[in-house]
Amino acid sequence: MAVSVQATNRFLANHAVKLYDFDPDSADPVDVDWVPLHSFLGLVVGFFRTVGTGAIDTLRILANTKADGSGDDVVVKVKDLTGIQPDALGDQVWMEVTAEEVRQACTDAGKVPAAVSAQVEFATLTDEGVVVYVRHGPRFARDGLTADLVA
Repeated sequence: MAVSVQATNRFLANHAVKLYDFDPDSADPVDVDWVPLHSFLGLVVGFFRTVGTGAIDTLRILANTKADGSGDDVVVKVKDLTGIQPDALGDQVWMEVTAEEVRQACTDAGKVPAAVSAQVEFATLTDEGVVVYVRHGPRFARDGLTADLVA
């Protein structure tokens, strides 16, 4: 029995996964990357500590009325980090929002969402990490939702 070529990209064609080297050199809240969510059922955000031992003051998911984040922000969900601070190398925390949660938060605020972003605020400006986005449940599965990115 031959292996189906269709099955080899089952995950990659149904999830848009991207990693971000997060080194903002700031102790202020920083938006990671604005991505569209209109064609997906939800977004999972992960944070993995790579440098530093300071706390994360804020980890949340925002929606914005402009695709580049230059419009009005709407706070969709805030991660409660009480008792689970990712303050050691290798620590990781996760959160998730659905497209319905984004739409509801924006409707309640009288806004129309164009994009979403994680926002991270370090307590120490020298801390670093990796942020992971996994957009899942695309309206149409297709190759290229998750792509190789090399310099």
